Amino acid sequence: MSYLRPAAVGLLAVAASIFLAHNAPPVAAQTASAVAAGSSHTCAVTITGGVKCWGWNDFRTLGDGTTTSSAIPVDAVGLTSGVAAVAAGPVHTCALTADGGMKCWGYNHYGQLGDGSSGNFRATPVDVTVLSSSVASIAVGHYHTCALTTAGGVKCWGRNDFGQLGDGTTSGTLEPNPTPVDVVGLESGVAAVAAGQVHTCALTATGAVKCWGSNGSGQLGDGAGGDGNFSPTPVDVLGLSSGVAAIATKNDETCALITAGDAKCWGQSYGSVPQNVTGLSGGVTITVGIAHACVLTPEGGVKCWRQNGSGQLGDGTTTDRTTPVDVSGLPSGVAAVAAGGLHTCALTTAGGIKCWGNNESGQLGDGTGGSHGDFSAVPVPVVGFEPTPTPTPTPTATPTPTPPPAVGGIVELQLDPTDLSAHESDSAAPAHFALAGLAAAALVALGAGGWYARRRRLG
Repeated sequence: MSYLRPAAVGLLAVAASIFLAHNAPPVAAQTASAVAAGSSHTCAVTITGGVKCWGWNDFRTLGDGTTTSSAIPVDAVGLTSGVAAVAAGPVHTCALTADGGMKCWGYNHYGQLGDGSSGNFRATPVDVTVLSSSVASIAVGHYHTCALTTAGGVKCWGRNDFGQLGDGTTSGTLEPNPTPVDVVGLESGVAAVAAGQVHTCALTATGAVKCWGSNGSGQLGDGAGGDGNFSPTPVDVLGLSSGVAAIATKNDETCALITAGDAKCWGQSYGSVPQNVTGLSGGVTITVGIAHACVLTPEGGVKCWRQNGSGQLGDGTTTDRTTPVDVSGLPSGVAAVAAGGLHTCALTTAGGIKCWGNNESGQLGDGTGGSHGDFSAVPVPVVGFEPTPTPTPTPTATPTPTPPPAVGGIVELQLDPTDLSAHESDSAAPAHFALAGLAAAALVALGAGGWYARRRRLG
């Protein structure tokens, strides 16, 4: 990892805490149109069609040409415009371009980037060579990738040891498969596709769900799960032959949102037959993390359930929940939600992004994190994706004088490295913090090295 060891830095003169971002320049304000969460990184599409990512980058998942992890958004090289959507997996990321093409970056050992090569990394986006157009949506699994074409067909490529590519074969080994192949029986008539760790699912245009690949945890939903069980071709999910509005999968679990607003999940802790999610009164979209799930409600709020050890449910606690709970501070105003490994992010209707949960790799994007145990159990705004609220007009009948803005000042804070908890191999140069009123600047360069302030936020 590229993070230095954390040290807490406080400033008692203001009612705010100062957190330092590793050699971070200021981030220009952006408006987002989409968000995607991988296991330990997050990406967003801006309204200008650019891609920005943040979090873990050891496997080049941020696409910025480096292996440096970042607690604030960085640009994916060459993708400042022309992107319509983005999908993030544990170790690679892909973007759907506005002209129907695909670009991927990150880990490529099994050919999952689709550029015809394998056994390597790509630190910047590369073209999926045989899909230069006609792609409608994309799905990124652990070591495989799938695309839904404009004709309604599904193509997959990458690792295929459990038949997760769906072409009727299985390598039986860890051989790469860098060329997209058609999924048997799904050359048309598909509305959506979702990719898990070693399985894949599709939602048909008639509202049915079909899955293929590994079934060791019952993630295919056909009632036949167990060790060594798999299917290299699509199988019907029990009880879901119609009436499904959306699907989502991650790791060894899949969930479906029913048109009536209910949800059913299977695999992992649910078993091989879809189970009802109790306590859910309605949903618009659904998303699945490693061991948690969330829905966007009709009111524009977010509800989440299951494991919560890193605060990924966003209710201000780390208590696991068997039924959906409201995400703190997000009762409305949300346009989309994305569950990562142990974190979750929401896109607001104003184009802002807020994230919560695990932050050990800076995947919350608020300029903090990078240390073992870092998390936030409530949503925090992503740096640069914080749209300024529209001010309330002043009544003309009884005008209210506008108070002068808070006077900013410069406060010089000398950091003595002998007072820090960990400094054996790090250097700490004097730092200057610009304060505007009570708001402390969060992004400061510290000479040859930077420090991250560790934080656990529970509300």
